Amino acid sequence: MAINPDEAAKVAHLARIDVEESELDGIARELSGILGFMEQLNEVDVDGVEPMSAVTPMLLKRREDAVTSGGDASKVLSNAPETRQGFFVVPKVVE
Repeated sequence: MAINPDEAAKVAHLARIDVEESELDGIARELSGILGFMEQLNEVDVDGVEPMSAVTPMLLKRREDAVTSGGDASKVLSNAPETRQGFFVVPKVVE
């Protein structure tokens, strides 16, 4: 599948990337190459192949599910750059 410069400009706009007009031809070629590789991957026969999350089998480490006091709050808060009344102080992110 070939991507033209107009489609590359649309993708850049959707990705909120500022791209110069002179760069659109190169980006279109790169995107076409990526899509070509994806088409090659679609040709691979994967029938009977089990999905996997890693290339090596890994088991999660288990621990006893026990209720604890959570440790010493003063030790935890000692790592914070700023605390107030026993809590972390963080900058406001929502107006």
